[in-house]
Amino acid sequence: MNRDDKEDTTAYKVVVNHEEQYSIWPAEKENPLGWTDTGKAGPKSECLAYIKEVWTDMRPLSLRRKMDSRESPIRSSKS
Repeated sequence: MNRDDKEDTTAYKVVVNHEEQYSIWPAEKENPLGWTDTGKAGPKSECLAYIKEVWTDMRPLSLRRKMDSRESPIRSSKS
């Protein structure tokens, strides 16, 4: 039996960083520096499904803000 055939029984938690990027982390371990709990924990498949549901824009927060600031709030219209 290889490692891929073994069932993953690890409990995970979903963590997020200051750029609103998501990841999973073993629940029993302390979070990596700069990452905080989202409140979601469970089997790997559930945590990944949660991330897929909530992380709809993969761009880092700083990039989204920069791109939003470049968009003009008033668009010219043709008469």
